[in-house]
Amino acid sequence: MYRQVDDFLNEWSASAQGTIQVLKAVTDEKLEQSIVEGHSTLGWLGWHLVGAAGYFSFLAGLKVPMIRQEDPIPSTAAEIVAAYENVANSVKEAAAKLSDEELLEEVKGFNGPAKRGALLRVLIDHQTHHRGQMTVLLRQAGLPVPGVLGPTKEMQ
Repeated sequence: MYRQVDDFLNEWSASAQGTIQVLKAVTDEKLEQSIVEGHSTLGWLGWHLVGAAGYFSFLAGLKVPMIRQEDPIPSTAAEIVAAYENVANSVKEAAAKLSDEELLEEVKGFNGPAKRGALLRVLIDHQTHHRGQMTVLLRQAGLPVPGVLGPTKEMQ
């Protein structure tokens, strides 16, 4: 849980930058890459990260652009990257307006009240989880895997 806005902003900046690296590694031809048919694709996961950033931010009381569940997955990787960059910057700008005290306030969470700082922690954890799934799919697709939290095979 975050208790200081600067701590969230620093981690969000690094996490969002890593997510952008992964999203930029996806090509239009590989948007439908999944581990097996019927599972999450690179395109779905990327679009989900856009939506999740908006949804978690909404729960935390931040005003950022949101996509709707029924919005179709874009047909190009560049559109997903642009949408993610937009929401990531909006999260940073909105969170920068918070006070440390506001991080301790209870807001509507998934299963009842939750501290705003706890929801922002879950936002980053959720993003990291799906970014990890995407790196596996990138490798499966024969695409280079960026070194988000350390060197990858491609960097050796």
